Amino acid sequence: MERPARLCGLWALLLCAGGGGGGAAPTETQPPVTNLSVSVENLCTVIWTWNPPEGASPNCSLWYFSHFGDKQDKKLAPETRRSKEVPLNEKICLQVGSQCSTNESEKPSILVEKCISPPEGDPESAVTELQCIWHNLSYMKCSWLPGRNTSPDTNYTLYYWHRSLEKIRQCEEIYKEGQYFGCSFDLTKVKDSSFEQHSVQIMVKDYAGKIKPSFNIVPLTSRVKPDPPHIKNLSFHNGDLHVQWENPQNFISRCLFYEVEVNNSQTETHNVFSVQEAKCQNPELERNVENTSCFMVPGVLPDTLNTVRIRVKTNKLCYEDDKLWSNWSQEMSIGKKRNSTLYITMLLIVPVIVAGAIIVLLLYLKRLKIIIFPPIPDPGKIFKEMFGDQNDDTLHWKKYDIYEKQTKEETDSVVLIENLKKASQ
Repeated sequence: MERPARLCGLWALLLCAGGGGGGAAPTETQPPVTNLSVSVENLCTVIWTWNPPEGASPNCSLWYFSHFGDKQDKKLAPETRRSKEVPLNEKICLQVGSQCSTNESEKPSILVEKCISPPEGDPESAVTELQCIWHNLSYMKCSWLPGRNTSPDTNYTLYYWHRSLEKIRQCEEIYKEGQYFGCSFDLTKVKDSSFEQHSVQIMVKDYAGKIKPSFNIVPLTSRVKPDPPHIKNLSFHNGDLHVQWENPQNFISRCLFYEVEVNNSQTETHNVFSVQEAKCQNPELERNVENTSCFMVPGVLPDTLNTVRIRVKTNKLCYEDDKLWSNWSQEMSIGKKRNSTLYITMLLIVPVIVAGAIIVLLLYLKRLKIIIFPPIPDPGKIFKEMFGDQNDDTLHWKKYDIYEKQTKEETDSVVLIENLKKASQ
């Protein structure tokens, strides 16, 4: 158990310039490694290999330290090999040096660097927004957008590889949804406990080789989207709504996080409950359906219609990503449904009845007012009728009688004069 601690001390000396203080000064510089080479396996597995340094001290137990160009992912190991899964969209370099693990030589060797460049091609022709989602641990669906300098009739192809495959596979059916292209392939979870600790390597290119290939590495512990759960039963218990559902296949309950949505038709309320542990309190229900979860929704009115639906996502207890929700489950309802026909009929009839009642009441009140408070006669009209108050019609007829009387008198005078004239002759 002393050896790893000593290695850590040696690694600290490597990171310090000069590294003196109390110990014996180094006497020689360790020679560099030789024949450093790089190669690519599968789609995105980059492998560096090297040979031990020439002229190393026979008393030196060689150890090799390495890091990438950004001085990240440092490693100290006795193997003359190092590999890494990396998308080959950019240039990547590895620097390797050697040192002795004994006190005879503490000074590191000169670092040797070896790089690998991405495939040639116009960067503007490579696809963009390449991303993949593992659906229900059963199949993986990848999508991407065409590059800027790409012909509209480009025929894309997608290649994939993961540890359970013997060779690189090609995705057969390329489809288009809107502006996005995509392809899906079977990827079923196996019982091997280390399966999900690996990644899927993806490459998208075209058949003609006119666009620059684009790479992606999808860890199997991220970008996981479960299928929606299936609601099995709804029931009321002591004023609470008991919701029972079946989890999506390939998942265990402790790796999932739930949301239960309850909509009430009468109060028009919309409540969403977050559920971390969905254990069934009733053992009988849990035995009936395998992989069953339950939740008690408090304060639900049983005499109204309640509609329930559920969705689920992975949690960080089992997966790195917890942002991809499943689709909502099919709805299930419980309670009494309001009779919409009767409700609409009442809405139409009640206003008519109220309006008719108001009209009848107004007429009745008017008649009642006449009976209770009869009209008082006008004395002036009575006296005018008694003393011959002449209206317009009476005056008209009186004027007509006077005119006839005057006409008759004039006629009689003319007749009398005519008779007198005849008598004198």
